[in-house]
This record gives sequence, structure tokens and C-alpha cells, in this order.
Amino acid sequence: MSLSDNPGEWQWMVGMTAATETTEVPRSIGRVLDLLEVVLSEGECNLTTAAALSELTPTTALRHLRALEARGYVSRDADGQFRAGPTLFRIAASLRSDGPIDRLIAAAQPYLDELAALTGESTYLAVGDGRSATYVAAASGTHAIRHVGGVGQQVSLDGTAVGAALRDPGQVCVRKGAVEDDITALSLGLPVVDAMQVAVSVLGPAHRLKTTRQRRAASALTNAVASLTRDLRLGEEVAS
Repeated sequence: MSLSDNPGEWQWMVGMTAATETTEVPRSIGRVLDLLEVVLSEGECNLTTAAALSELTPTTALRHLRALEARGYVSRDADGQFRAGPTLFRIAASLRSDGPIDRLIAAAQPYLDELAALTGESTYLAVGDGRSATYVAAASGTHAIRHVGGVGQQVSLDGTAVGAALRDPGQVCVRKGAVEDDITALSLGLPVVDAMQVAVSVLGPAHRLKTTRQRRAASALTNAVASLTRDLRLGEEVAS
């Protein structure tokens, strides 16, 4: 997957670096990191929004944002909108140089495409970091009315199909309305891949993904994940 200007990719980068266990972090550092995550999650935002979402006063938020701006982690345009800065682009370029996530995406994309064609619904490859799951690859459904998500979108692990799938790989998990109203999600986790928690999901309108269609989608999802798992294991054997 090539590097792009999609802000969601920087959201994924930050999410993947988060600690999966609670650790003691100096308050000031924690605030700066929280603020940076807000900016990346929003794609771009002004001071008022950044302060509100990070639960900081505007004065404190501005001080931290200026520090991030000075080091290139964020940039600010003439309208006062903050977004990912050049330092993050350099970090992203170094991390996304034929690393494990690139190999995972390259292996998974054909199966996501095939799964979307078979089910007619949108499909996603998600990587978990212990706090949330992030879509790192996707394929659009073929129906005019379909679920639309994006690479870099984060999904809570609590009460969602992908959260359940990451906790219990090998079991197709189904949830309705957990991520969005009237959307049904089916998700199936893979064995741990390069120390990453990985799952594949199918999402579509609840009125369509039920009974027979849901069973067919679950079967197609199971086959896709089994094939992807096999390919990844073969890749590991070749690499070793």
C-alpha cells in the first residue's frame, strides 16, 4: 500500500504505537499525545475542537499544539486548522517501508476484493492495539446502498464484532448496530500475525445482512480468512 495524504493513515500510525497495557505516563506527555491523537483522528481541526475533545483548556491546548508545530508533528494553515505535519510524514515513510503491515495488506487485499464481490458488502482488514481496532485495508461493496468506512478509521473493541473477533479468533462474531445504527457486522479474527491482532470484517445494512444472506456472508468470510491465514503462514515459512 502506497503512502498517501489520507489523515486516517496517521491515525492508524498513532494507534499502533499506543501501549496495550496501562503504564505510568507523565501528565504533560500524556496530554500532548492525547492532543496529537485528536488532531490525527479528526483529520484537521481548530483549537476549540482540539481542546474540547482532549479535555484541555484552550490555553493549555494551544501551548501543546505550538510545541508540536515547532517540531513538525502538526502544521497549521491560515484558517487555524491543525493537521498532520511533515515530521509525521517522514516517520510514516520510514515505518511503512515493506514492513509487516505492508506484507499483511498485500496478502489480504485480493481476499477483501473477492469477499466484497461475493457478498456485495464492504469488507475491511482491521488491526487491534488493545484499545481499539483500525481499518488498514478495505474493499467497497457492490450495492448502491452500502457501508462506507475508510482506511484509518478506528472502531471500539467494546461490544463490536471486530472487538469480539480479536478476543476470540476462529469464531465468526456478528453484531447489529454496534458501530452504526442499522449496520450489521460480521468479523473473524486470524491467529496472531507478526505480533499483530488481525481480523477481517464484512459490514452492510442490517435489512440485507440477515438469515440466508448472513449465513452466506459468514461462510464466505470463513473461507477468505482460512485462505489468508494459509498464505501468511506460507510466507513466514519462505521468509524463515
